[in-house]
Amino acid sequence: MNIQKDMDRAKLDEKSPTMPWYVQQFIDYKLPDLSPSTLLEYVRDYKTFFNWLRSEGLSEAASNAEVTLAELERLRMDSITGYRLYLTTRREGANSRITVSRKLSSLRSLFHYLSQIAEDEDFYPLLKRNIMAKVEIKRIHKPKDTAAKLKGKILEEEELQDFITYIHEGYGQDVANNKQALYAHEQNKVRDACIASLILNSGLRVSEVVNLNLSDIDLSNKLLHVFRKGNNDETFKTPVYFRAQAKDDLECYLQLRQSRYKVPKKEKALFVALRNGQQEGQRMTKRAIQAMIIKYAKRFGKPSLTVHKLRHSFATDYYLQNDIYKTKEQLGHASTETTEVYAHLTDKTMSEAIERRSGEL
Repeated sequence: MNIQKDMDRAKLDEKSPTMPWYVQQFIDYKLPDLSPSTLLEYVRDYKTFFNWLRSEGLSEAASNAEVTLAELERLRMDSITGYRLYLTTRREGANSRITVSRKLSSLRSLFHYLSQIAEDEDFYPLLKRNIMAKVEIKRIHKPKDTAAKLKGKILEEEELQDFITYIHEGYGQDVANNKQALYAHEQNKVRDACIASLILNSGLRVSEVVNLNLSDIDLSNKLLHVFRKGNNDETFKTPVYFRAQAKDDLECYLQLRQSRYKVPKKEKALFVALRNGQQEGQRMTKRAIQAMIIKYAKRFGKPSLTVHKLRHSFATDYYLQNDIYKTKEQLGHASTETTEVYAHLTDKTMSEAIERRSGEL
């Protein structure tokens, strides 16, 4: 069972009824092909769009669920231009070009479905006029651009081990005067270092870490069995190898998992947390792991480092020792185009390594 997918599906089921009926129909149509996490992002994008429509007087609906198809058909290009401008300049937080592009792509997918696929009872398209068909969405997310943004924000070479060591030891020294923070660190440092080590030595996604069960680990072969993103076959898990460093950290964590976190027999999760006021440990959430890495990263001196950038850090290091196809397979990428990011990152890494070596001679 894919725990993260089940959680996202529950959230999707909760939020879908707040959408118009035709959006709910679109979500049902896409469920076999897209993950609940992706569809949940779609719903959030549609909420932003429908809220804007109503605030601008382009819909008379009292709620987002009441926005009609006729109101979508009456939209003009200046309306879409206005929405794009709103996304890039709104006071509560402007969106990046990549985010704006994604939000517009979400709308295009919905409008395409309504105008080209969905039918009414007379076999006519639900949407007679598709304004989003006129909107050109330029490809923003190019590997070279992504690599440029990542440079300086990920861990490189010796920093990978330094960060794991910092979680074990350095952070405790930095918060020595804060009894509450020091106690929490003493309780969780082995687990936290193990999570960081596993990602930095395998390239797992945070959702894949959350989903891990005890039965997914094969320590002797340094192997994990994980549900990969985009794989809709709930019976299939992908084998993913990890480095020896992660094996050592996993062994340390497993020795204290039961006693430290009071884990009941029914809890199969690998990584667990004992929350305040609770008597038994429970599976860690994606948000908890993300917040944990950010906490250590800020103190470590890498404020831009996130749990996903740990994956990028591993991938950059791994690519230096392997080709693009092995890196693609290890990371679970659908296309080598995504993996090209690390080719651009390692161009700089390798050139700097040559310069350092020449300086030593």
